Amino acid sequence: MSENKATPSTSAKLLYRPVGLGAGILTGLVAKALFGVVWKKVTHEDDSPSATDEQRDLAEILAAAALEGIVYAVVKAAIDRGGAKLFARLTGEWPG
Repeated sequence: MSENKATPSTSAKLLYRPVGLGAGILTGLVAKALFGVVWKKVTHEDDSPSATDEQRDLAEILAAAALEGIVYAVVKAAIDRGGAKLFARLTGEWPG
């Protein structure tokens, strides 16, 4: 693991806030769409189960929640990292 060469400036942190907010919104949209595609491919069903759906068993609900969490975490990491790299390339400072 490499050490940070410099701590980010306050201005870099403030400038990155809107980028981070936009990345968060984008993460939610992409993760939801990707999860829907993956769920349909795996189960051949259009909709994933809701936690309150009494027609679905607990194992299916937990499997869907676990898969959704994995998809969200991977998408979030990819978008956050990409946004930070783009910000650093445009400003010359790592956002934090």
